[in-house]
Amino acid sequence: MKKNRVLVAMSGGVDSSVCLIKILEQGYEPIGVTMKLWESPDGLPATDSYCCSLESINNAKIICQKYNVPHYTLDFRNEFKKNVVDYLVNEYFKGNTPNPCINCNKYLRWGSLINQAKILEADFIATGHYAIIKKDKKHGFTLSKGKDTLKDQSYVLWNIDKKLLSKTLFPLGKLSKDEVRKIALENKLITAEIPDSQELCFLPNSDYRQFLKDYAPKRSSKEKQGNFVLENGQIIGKHMGISNYTIGQRRKLGLSGPEPNYVKKIDKKNNIIQVSSREKMFFEECNVKNLNFLIPLEKWKKSSITTYIRYNHKGVGSKIEFLEKDALKIKFKSPQFAVTPGQSAVFYQDDLLLGGGIISK
Repeated sequence: MKKNRVLVAMSGGVDSSVCLIKILEQGYEPIGVTMKLWESPDGLPATDSYCCSLESINNAKIICQKYNVPHYTLDFRNEFKKNVVDYLVNEYFKGNTPNPCINCNKYLRWGSLINQAKILEADFIATGHYAIIKKDKKHGFTLSKGKDTLKDQSYVLWNIDKKLLSKTLFPLGKLSKDEVRKIALENKLITAEIPDSQELCFLPNSDYRQFLKDYAPKRSSKEKQGNFVLENGQIIGKHMGISNYTIGQRRKLGLSGPEPNYVKKIDKKNNIIQVSSREKMFFEECNVKNLNFLIPLEKWKKSSITTYIRYNHKGVGSKIEFLEKDALKIKFKSPQFAVTPGQSAVFYQDDLLLGGGIISK
């Protein structure tokens, strides 16, 4: 009987390595694939990035060789630049705070990689995400939080096409991170003790401000200073260009006063940044656009849901109101700190991911 072929995304870390082991255990025919996504342009600091370094590619090859699995390195740098890097840069210059992992998943893993799976006649793709895919009669294929609540990655998967869930495998979804490392150690994998990545793969030292200056020097140089203002319009200082600031930021504002100031609102049109005290940084609602639903909206629109407004947010009970065809207003049951345009609002019922969108204001 012919085995189902699976394209396994191999980053060179412990999660994707154990993902390959689990795919083999489940009787599939795997092909290991490492996506080359980023290479610092001339003049930019080199980074031994988690997803793109020579070491990570070699680690993926070694793991595949250990199990006699073919391995390919695929060049998706153009797609990554267009859909992830340029997106991040444009959003910061608009005064928003993007989460590029959302676009990376939508356009690279469930875009370019899915297309490559078709070329290689693979039936599925598999990744090391901590999330769970289920199938039931009511909703078809669904996406839920992973078993390990500290590592759950369903939040960054809200924008993938629901139709592609049937072509996706998450072998680590019902495992904890400790269990994954134990499996790696038992199998004597060279990736067993590689630490988790703590930064975006193309941002040296997670310094997005310096990255903007290096990657887009002309746009950075054209940014003008503007005013820091209080809610009453009083000018209290000068900012150095709106791309240097994010909602909720307290440090490096260059402002003095009896109490700390936080960035509350970024007005790109007028080149103004409004600041306030912490107690005024809590919001009762937000608007959400660019929606994607994994469970049709009409099945839960009148229900109480839990909304997560950033990765690792604890979640807040919410109700939705319609604004227009592709936008919702979310009303929180309790005010939330620093609701940030550009970040994702992701909706759940218990562990079931319903959908999400981009916070607009």
